[in-house]
Amino acid sequence: MTELTDKVVLITGASSGIGEATARHLGARGARLMLGARRVDRLERLAGEIRERGGEANWRQLDVTSIDSMRGFVTAAQETYGRVDVIINNAGVMPLSKLEMLKLDEWNRMIDVNIRGVLHGIAAVLPVMQDQKAGQVINLSSIGGHAVSPTAAVYSATKFAVGAISEGLRQEVGGDIRVTVISPGVTESDLADSITDPTAQETMRTFRQGAIPAEAIARSIAFAIEQPATVDVSEIIVRPTASPY
Repeated sequence: MTELTDKVVLITGASSGIGEATARHLGARGARLMLGARRVDRLERLAGEIRERGGEANWRQLDVTSIDSMRGFVTAAQETYGRVDVIINNAGVMPLSKLEMLKLDEWNRMIDVNIRGVLHGIAAVLPVMQDQKAGQVINLSSIGGHAVSPTAAVYSATKFAVGAISEGLRQEVGGDIRVTVISPGVTESDLADSITDPTAQETMRTFRQGAIPAEAIARSIAFAIEQPATVDVSEIIVRPTASPY
């Protein structure tokens, strides 16, 4: 196993949910963190709490829909730590609704964050990792990237795209860079807070009653990182034991 101590890990969407839980878990295990999200107050508080517990964490405001913002995020990590070992493209949104509702703004937001955000993360970090001849890209997909359900057509489409992009990247980068997809089932987070359609809100409230803690996903991410450099964990699906999906 590879030690997480001193691994430089970048996390997008780090201010809550899976991103926050992953930051806490990796920070406690010695990783050096650069945390990114839009909500700087939460980032500052989280980084401070990790440092108080003996970890090492810095932060930078990040809009994953902007390639300039993403490149600045990666550059900040390089300037702070001297290298980039892992990027976790975690930022995502999930405003579910039936297609007939024609919520075009929400569709476009999902495309911008869930697909372009991942592509921007790859574009910003890939030249760095190629120069280093080492690195790992971890992209957060979803159980929705394996199966489609009513109200989730566009969301699932973005997560299927994450899987396709990740597999293409894995095939292209060769043996120096590892690529991992993490596909959570229903997990405790505020991801569903972006749902504006009342029917979808009620469905999700019922669906989330059996949610697993975000820490379960954090442990899966740590598992993928700590494998030897010659081992590429291509995908992990994590979901509640009783989930039919």
